[in-house]
Amino acid sequence: MQAVVFDAPGDESVLRVDEVPSPDCGPGEVRIAVAAAGVNRADLLQRRGHYPPPPGASEILGLECAGSVLEVGRDVTGVAAGHRVMALLTGGGYAEQAVAPSGCVIPVPDALSELEAGGLPEVFLTAFLNLFLLGGLEEGATALVHGGSGGVGTAAIQLAKAAGARVVVTAGSDERCRRCLELGAEAAVNHRSQDFVAAARELSDGRGVDVVLDCVGGPYLERHIEALAVGGRLVVIGLQGGGHAELDLARLMRKRLTIVGSTLRARPAAEKAEIIDAFSDRFTEPLAGGRLRPVIDRTFPFEQAATAHRALAGGEVFGKIVLVPGGGAEGQRGQGAEGTRGKGAG
Repeated sequence: MQAVVFDAPGDESVLRVDEVPSPDCGPGEVRIAVAAAGVNRADLLQRRGHYPPPPGASEILGLECAGSVLEVGRDVTGVAAGHRVMALLTGGGYAEQAVAPSGCVIPVPDALSELEAGGLPEVFLTAFLNLFLLGGLEEGATALVHGGSGGVGTAAIQLAKAAGARVVVTAGSDERCRRCLELGAEAAVNHRSQDFVAAARELSDGRGVDVVLDCVGGPYLERHIEALAVGGRLVVIGLQGGGHAELDLARLMRKRLTIVGSTLRARPAAEKAEIIDAFSDRFTEPLAGGRLRPVIDRTFPFEQAATAHRALAGGEVFGKIVLVPGGGAEGQRGQGAEGTRGKGAG
């Protein structure tokens, strides 16, 4: 089978398409003919040598995919050859075939294309885990989400809206903020020119937000302490701004705050399956009805994986980029959620 591979860490130019062995389907696993594979910032880190796959995981990039089932291993129930599925992966998505534990495989609802489904599991499950399971976001509560125009951010906006919560997001331009508002954010702050703490407090009637979903890290720590309400939770999922900061512990104690560090990829398959079950229990209806769907900015064939990585790294993307095997139109605009379908990056 063909896959996107690289021999040594480096910039986008190290990526190439080559023939590799097809993955084996073991007990409890599902082998998928990949129709679409989402591109995530973790892929860029792995390509540069900063985010190695967990032990035993595929060295091939790609944390999510969608397609049709080719084979199921022993003891797998509820899914069969020919079924349309999407999968949360520890690696291996940038290939014509991928293998996932059966508990990490999700049926694709009729409302979604396989292209859309290929960009859904990683970002929607990341947003769900960290906003709801770890952040405790509830109906009527308020969240602050950084990177509102990214894959996780656009998923977080939709999930919060579906749950009856309010969300204020940050983004890097007025146009991106406008599109976040169209998607369902209550407020959107251009972090280059506006104060997100003031916006968060205004949206929450001065009390502060209940949850902060943080992909920035160190530089924003004190500002997040200021933005959070008493009893609020800061969930750190990325360190794009750096991993070190000073913390006023007395202030943390006075506000009774919780700080949580979180990753998804390295969790055991059984734990991921529990997260998927919880997501399905809460959001199956809006997902099946097409009210939750990833915003697909554009698609690229495997042969243009380097271009896809450059676009994501350069901040040219609103939502997700999806790779497709077997060629295709370079940079083709994809499908997305209502209010952003077919539009280019802001």
